[in-house]
Amino acid sequence: MAGIYIHIPFCKQACHYCNFHFSASTKLLDPMVKAICKEIELQQSFFEEPNLIIDTIYFGGGTPSLLPTQDTEQILAAIKKYFTLSPTIEITLEANPDDISREKLSSFTSMGINRLSMGVQSFVDEDLIWMNRAHRSKAAIQAIELAKEVGISNISIDLIYGIPTLTNENWIQNIEKAVELKVQHLSCYALTVEPKTALSALILKGEKEDIDTAKQATHFDLLTSHTREAGYEQYELSNFAMPGYRSKHNTSYWQQKKYLGIGPSAHSFTGSKRQWNIANNALYISSIEKDTVPFESEILSAATKYNEYIMTSLRTIEGCSYAYVQERFGDNAVNRTKKIAAVYIQKNQLIEQGAYLQATPQGKFFLDGIAADFFEI
Repeated sequence: MAGIYIHIPFCKQACHYCNFHFSASTKLLDPMVKAICKEIELQQSFFEEPNLIIDTIYFGGGTPSLLPTQDTEQILAAIKKYFTLSPTIEITLEANPDDISREKLSSFTSMGINRLSMGVQSFVDEDLIWMNRAHRSKAAIQAIELAKEVGISNISIDLIYGIPTLTNENWIQNIEKAVELKVQHLSCYALTVEPKTALSALILKGEKEDIDTAKQATHFDLLTSHTREAGYEQYELSNFAMPGYRSKHNTSYWQQKKYLGIGPSAHSFTGSKRQWNIANNALYISSIEKDTVPFESEILSAATKYNEYIMTSLRTIEGCSYAYVQERFGDNAVNRTKKIAAVYIQKNQLIEQGAYLQATPQGKFFLDGIAADFFEI
């Protein structure tokens, strides 16, 4: 089994915190769709396994819901032409609330899209304005309700916490609104200030307040307690699902499964190699028009594979498998892992459950730093 990721590099406007590759101009939209379909053809042998089944497709960006539905259908048709799809495939499309209409949602369902990931970020207008989001909370609520009416029964929403304007009370209200709307999946992220973003520049100028890590820790604690009470499973550090609604596509990343990335800036992974396409729309299109996929790649060393496994596995509910470490990296790696883990077990930030190493509730907020201590250089 493997997955395919499609990067749609267009947005209506730039959110202040975003560092993903996109353009606010859609003048290259038509040639981009043609190039994406062409790259799918050029990459048809990427996996080097003729009978490999694709069990997830994910349209990300950017804002995939900006595409005319016939373009989305054209991309899906190209995938179906060159790859074998599972009959139970999960097809996710990221959408912004202000792009949603009954007609568009009906088209999504008719073409086989069965999971919607909506960029809500907050149900509080003050926060949305602070982030420079294009929509308002009323539009988000209407979009979710409309998606359910049309028959999309697997809806995920993104929420951001730790925003300077977001109070504890409003953060609780955000979570409660998601529960009230019976959203099946939540992806919740602490606001981060990425270099070279508008947010970073505004903070440096003193025009916006910097993030408060203590506030983020409080919001994280509120998030985990309220989602648990509502019946969500925190199956990954930032992801919460009702039973049976985990994201199959994202889970495949954390489980080190193979995936192909299509479009500018998209990444691909074979298990031993990682590659990434050029993050330039015009150069990507011109290269594809010459039948050349413009990418760089690296062969992953054993140390890099180990580091990535530690980083991703500790974020999941299952945790890090000692048996997997031993099988893939040998006895020395297991002994080293257990020795480093002992320090954090003493601090009650990690715990051993059978043959697995897992983060405790106290350790989850510090996982980036904890994982880094395991890394081999």
